[in-house]
This record gives sequence, structure tokens and C-alpha cells, in this order.
Amino acid sequence: MFFKLQIRRLYRHVLKRVAKEVGENHLKSSAVIFSPHADDETLGCGGTIIRKRRLGAEVKIVFMTDGSASHKHLISKNELKIIRKREALAASARLGVEENNVFFLDFENRRLSQLMDLAISKVAQFLASQHPDEIFIPYSREPPSDHWATNKIVLAALASCRKSVTVYEYPLWFWHHWPWTSVSRDSYREILRGFLNNVVSGYRLIKDFRYFTHVEEVLEIKRAALNEHKSQMTKLIPLPEWKTLGEISNGEFLQCFFQTEEIFRCFSYPKQMGACV
Repeated sequence: MFFKLQIRRLYRHVLKRVAKEVGENHLKSSAVIFSPHADDETLGCGGTIIRKRRLGAEVKIVFMTDGSASHKHLISKNELKIIRKREALAASARLGVEENNVFFLDFENRRLSQLMDLAISKVAQFLASQHPDEIFIPYSREPPSDHWATNKIVLAALASCRKSVTVYEYPLWFWHHWPWTSVSRDSYREILRGFLNNVVSGYRLIKDFRYFTHVEEVLEIKRAALNEHKSQMTKLIPLPEWKTLGEISNGEFLQCFFQTEEIFRCFSYPKQMGACV
């Protein structure tokens, strides 16, 4: 545990040395947040959204999927869809985003990658009527299919609309590796895999995430917003099969989203990588 904490501190120290803080002038810029699932917006950039709204920035949130398949083995898909939408609106309100600035595309979760063309068309239609300065999407190397699909869909829609914006990619499941979460010690293979994942992810952490916002002052509001996603944070049905975010890696995964900075990969679109804030 001591070694893991020391590596975390080292990464944070190096990151603060190489990364650039997003200043208030840019936090005042209008933004559209694309969230694969209801809760990703709060986890990945909830603190940034709060700070933007406090500074008067126009922020809109687009939820790509309806959450109907998240616990479909325990509750009907229609009921889940209603619950997840209600939670998304409550969390958005906590972040400071009004209901009329929250949008639902209603694709079934876990199927977004199978419906890319339709999703690109829907996002392009939405963006055609919008003029945001910034777009927030999941990190391009996010493993869940709905996450990387959201990234590709939004960038393709931007291309079709010929929109020029600053893009911020926020990490979510990127954190699910050592030293941020524990690895299995059941076999040497798992230990080796964990070590290799740490090396690769550590390299990407320093190479890609060169921008951050300070969110320490708004962490309690972010936590309150996340708690509005009750179906993800609590067991609506008291059964072991109803998994919550807090159970992932014994809570270590959830702790990653309450660090004092939210980090981003940032680039100007459609210009070359590097030109940003």
C-alpha cells in the first residue's frame, strides 16, 4: 500500500509540472458535454461543469444512452430508463445545468457501437443548431464500447457539420488500473499484466493529459451530484447482483474522481493536436 501511494504521488507531482491549468477565461466558454451514460458527466468533468456555471458559462449536457440495460436482469428496461433519466436531471441540476439544457438521445446502452451511423446523424443534427466553444467527450482510449463510440461519433458529427471547437477528452475507466486501483494477486500473470498496464497508462497519463481544472472547492457539490445517480451509487434492490460504483475495486475506483484536479486531453478541432487553451 505504501509503495502504491508513493507512485500515485509521483504521478500527480509530474502531472502538475507538465500540465497547464485551464484558466477562468476558458472556463467562461460555452460547452456541450457528451456523456455515454448518466453519471459519466459528473464523474469525468462534474467539477469543471460546476465551475463553468458559477462563472456564467452556458453548458449543455447530452446523454447518449438511456441506461435501460444497466440492471435489466433485476428490473424492467422501461422502469430503468425512467429512473436513469430522472437521476440525470437531478444530477444536472446539482451541477448547475437547467433541465432545458439537458438532452437525451435514448440509445440503448451497450449498443451504441452498433448504431454509429444513426448516432452520428443525431449528434450532427443537434450540433447544427449549437455554437459551443468547447466539446467534452470521453477519452479516446476508454475501453467500454459506449465510451469510445461516443468519442468517435461526436468527432464524426463535428466533421460533418464543419464545426471548429476546442475538444476536451475526460478519463473514466482509464483510472481502473494500478496504482489507482489494486490488481489481483492470484497469479504471476495478473501481476505482470498489472505492471504492464501501469507502465502504459502512466505514459499516457503524462503524454495525453496536459490540462487540468482545480475542483477542490466544489468537490462536495460534485459528490452531491453523483449521489443523485442513486441506481449507480446505491442498491435500489438489496441484492448482491445490484452492483454499485463504490464496490468497484473496493472503492478505490470511485476515489479517483474526487481528486483535487480534473484532467483532460485537449486539442483544437479540426486543427492539429497541440493547439489548445
